[in-house]
Amino acid sequence: MEDITKIVVPVDLEKHTKKVVDFAIYMGGKIDAHISLIHVTEFYSPGDMMLGSPSLETLNNERVQRAEETMNNLIEDSRKAYKKISGTVMKGEIVETIVRFAADEKAGLVIIGTHGAKGLEKILLGSVAERVLKRVHCPTLTMNPYK
Repeated sequence: MEDITKIVVPVDLEKHTKKVVDFAIYMGGKIDAHISLIHVTEFYSPGDMMLGSPSLETLNNERVQRAEETMNNLIEDSRKAYKKISGTVMKGEIVETIVRFAADEKAGLVIIGTHGAKGLEKILLGSVAERVLKRVHCPTLTMNPYK
């Protein structure tokens, strides 16, 4: 088995992101691995538009800009605890983009948070963590940052 030199950590940039990142920093420190955070923004489609709302392009660009600002702040704060960390914001379908990014980065490990969806929510939406786990090329560690 090869040494794990890179850990990919998908983040949603929501309330519990810091817990996932702190755990990744802890794990990265134990094995001296680089941590690559990724946030994927899915664009709104024409079917999501309401009459009188701003253009899709404006809405999508604002979402990416907010995500990039949040990611930059997260990286800046995290570098105080761990220097070998970087982050990126990408546009696309969430699971496919995460899986492709992990492969491109030659990740040895993916650490991903779960929301613990149950019942109808899981049936309707599925679990991003579960779908990444099934498709990514390397071992995946999941954690529930809500507990």
